[in-house]
Amino acid sequence: EKGKTEMHDSKEDPRMFQKGRSEYRSLTYDKLEPIETLPLEEGDSILHSVAACKGSKSPGTITDYFRKLSRLPVEQHTALVSELRFNTLCCCAVQNIKLFSTSDLIDILKACVRLVVPPTHPLLNACENEFCRRVWDMNLDQLLLVADCWRCLERSVPSYLSILFSYANMHWKDLTLPQFVQLLYIIGEGRRSPADLMQKVESMILKYLDSFTLEEVGAICLGLFKSLSGISDHIMRKIADRVSLQIEDMSTYALVNVLKMLRYTRMEHLPLLKELGKVIPARIPTINIQGIMHITLTCSSLHYFDEGIMAAVGMSLPSKVAYCRSKDAAKFLWSFGCLDYEPPNEEEFYSSLIEQMHRKLHEFRKFPEHLLTGLLGLAFVKRFPEELIDYALRDEFVQKTRSSKYELKKDLFTLSKSVEIECPSYQGSRLPPQFYEEVTEMVLNFAEQEIYVRPEIVEASSLLESMLGGPEYVKNHMILPHTRSSDLEVHLATDGHPIPFNLKDPIADKKLKDIGVSLTDDLMTQLIKGRSNSQSPMEVENKARTPGQEKGEEAQTPRTGDRAALSGGAVIADARLQVEPKFGHCLEAPPSPTWNRQPQGVKLAIQVSNRNHYCYCSKRLLGLHCLKRRQLRQLGYVVVELPFWEWFPLLKRTRLEKLSYLHYKVFNPAL
Repeated sequence: EKGKTEMHDSKEDPRMFQKGRSEYRSLTYDKLEPIETLPLEEGDSILHSVAACKGSKSPGTITDYFRKLSRLPVEQHTALVSELRFNTLCCCAVQNIKLFSTSDLIDILKACVRLVVPPTHPLLNACENEFCRRVWDMNLDQLLLVADCWRCLERSVPSYLSILFSYANMHWKDLTLPQFVQLLYIIGEGRRSPADLMQKVESMILKYLDSFTLEEVGAICLGLFKSLSGISDHIMRKIADRVSLQIEDMSTYALVNVLKMLRYTRMEHLPLLKELGKVIPARIPTINIQGIMHITLTCSSLHYFDEGIMAAVGMSLPSKVAYCRSKDAAKFLWSFGCLDYEPPNEEEFYSSLIEQMHRKLHEFRKFPEHLLTGLLGLAFVKRFPEELIDYALRDEFVQKTRSSKYELKKDLFTLSKSVEIECPSYQGSRLPPQFYEEVTEMVLNFAEQEIYVRPEIVEASSLLESMLGGPEYVKNHMILPHTRSSDLEVHLATDGHPIPFNLKDPIADKKLKDIGVSLTDDLMTQLIKGRSNSQSPMEVENKARTPGQEKGEEAQTPRTGDRAALSGGAVIADARLQVEPKFGHCLEAPPSPTWNRQPQGVKLAIQVSNRNHYCYCSKRLLGLHCLKRRQLRQLGYVVVELPFWEWFPLLKRTRLEKLSYLHYKVFNPAL
């Protein structure tokens, strides 16, 4: 049963939509359609006739021979194609290629599909050239049928497709619904997106959207996805709206294709995602591994966490892991790590995927990005398989990453520095110091241009300077550059007073004084004037919201019962500080200090978070940011967060309200 579930013809699956309308019969060729079998004796008789007459047969007779020979039993096809007499017949066809009628030439091409003629066969070369010459004398049904045959033959025909697309562009207004869907299928299979044609696709999707079958909707999305065709948010939302209302009636294959396009357009369509959580978990055991991977990757790419989906994937995966390509295994690990989720069967889940990564090690030489993807996903959840890490940090592998089409330096940087911090016992390969210097400079340059200057960070930094006594008391920088996000660093003495430490630009002859503001009762009364002592800053913020703001924030409210929901307290308590159980050859991180109160005081790493640090519509922190906070604690910092759902609304409030909030965060009694 398992084999039956996993074995599928990747060419046939995308063609299921063609079964839904009789009109597709004239646009496509179904090589699996039952036909009357030709007796072996008759086939041998035809071949004998070909050998006897050499090239003297008429085009009509040659076509008839191809039609009949294609009806021989399937088990005879391989022998036939390698038969010398069949090759003679092919030579006759090539010599007479210009004499065939278009319908006869199409029949010869169909015969080649059924006989599985190799895509580089000389007869197919001649047919392609002749069809390119005849395009303008053919109708669109014929052109699409020929394109479908080329697809079945797995032959790349860029010249033919270019002419087909030009023809379709000229006759765009005449396209019927089946012709349009089949054209998009061909565009996708050709991995080409003709710009002039794609401008018209959206209007056609809108025109027919309510008339498409659900399988056709899936085929359209797959065509757009494979050809990397952009599509407006408006059109994608319309498609998702329709699918969300009929998701239970949709095949999993078609649904996965819609999810691919949802991921490509980065659209968080909540109604569709919620419906997905209702129907997909029960289907997971029957879905092939690549389908499961795309479902999981859609959730992680959109930062959407649904425990039902992820648990179903986690429970189902170990029995299917042998079918994982290196790409699949890596993306499963990334997705679970990105969403910071470990399934109920976590040990079995992770051990099976890590073993598969070992088995697929040879594939990572060609696709180094997949190994780094998987290892980062593991690092997010505190798992560090030593042998795979050692392999990834070897100079030989690092050199291979340079030839990848992806920029992998930052991924290597994140992995290597994480191992350095979390696995002090690691004895394997390490990146050279000059690599660290190069990537650190690259990351910091980006941060100076794009991160440190964000309004919410600039405002927090400026107000903290005012509150604490000047720029010497606050540092806006990346404490851990490999985690790719900034921190506002503040040092407090054991008595709670701020300590000046940011001395990178000292003014000449200036003697730094401890000019931090003394936080007396009088000053606090002034800062929080108008607020009763029983109110927290969050209560002030909530009351200050206008009805419009209240409505705007609703979309960001986490679902009831989200186990990762955080309180508005000053310090984010990480429930995952405990050391994970030992796992195979995975290295184990040492326990973090229970509380980081050194003799000289406390170092705060203030996080000005934004929505991109969290799962969609949730207060569940993403894996990279879990990793960052865990490592900050390990290095002796106390992590304090200004969560976006508190800080962003306050940006519109008065200076005193913002100072009051920051005081509440920095000088919370818990510190």
